[in-house]
Amino acid sequence: QLQLVESGGGLVQPGGSLRLSCAASGFTLDYYAIGWFRQAPGKEREALSCISSSGGATNYRDSVKGRFTISRDNAKNTVYLQMNSLKPEDTAVYVCAARLESYCSNYDYNYWGQGTQVTVSS
Repeated sequence: QLQLVESGGGLVQPGGSLRLSCAASGFTLDYYAIGWFRQAPGKEREALSCISSSGGATNYRDSVKGRFTISRDNAKNTVYLQMNSLKPEDTAVYVCAARLESYCSNYDYNYWGQGTQVTVSS
């Protein structure tokens, strides 16, 4: 019953943009910090960004800083990841996760989505 569902992935050309959504089902995201992660072929999962439960604080991995923007709409029980200036190296499965704490962290995420594929290719 408690699920996170990502959407918005797909195929995009280098330099293009996508907006990913992370929607919660069965629980309210108001109390959770939310992180976005990705796992590319042959690579370990890496944390990309996180937003605090209120949306007042965010962080980003250096490789996506200035290109990606995380946001949330608690009224819609949804978190977003706007991705601009996409590069082939951004190709990965993108996953959102919820942590039952107000602040962001690299660990102790309680719920994970199943991911959405993002492919950046010409």
